[in-house]
Amino acid sequence: VQLQASGGGLVQAGGSLRLSCAASGRTLSGYAVGWFRQAPEKEREFISAISWSGANTYFADSVKGRFTVSRESAGSAVYLQMNSLKSEDTAVYFCAVTRRRPTPMIEMGYEYWGQGTLVTVSS
Repeated sequence: VQLQASGGGLVQAGGSLRLSCAASGRTLSGYAVGWFRQAPEKEREFISAISWSGANTYFADSVKGRFTVSRESAGSAVYLQMNSLKSEDTAVYFCAVTRRRPTPMIEMGYEYWGQGTLVTVSS
């Protein structure tokens, strides 16, 4: 499964961005999708996940209430809507997928990873 995260960019603090995760040549149906990020000189961390059905979503405390995650109805993409962005949200954001159940919230739970998209929040 070849994944691509997109939608990153430069935004001012308090602004919003929507990231997309899509698979090349296939849908994401049946896959749980996780979002992770890695800030400069920090380890990659979990921020959000959505179950294969879309019925369950999960968020790290650091983004809860500001980020939402959703699945495109046809299964072609998963979106991470990021609102009220802060400078500490600056990082490379990755999406990852798995068919494992229940939905993992750790890196080791995901088999396939995209290359990441850079989000820079200016203060």
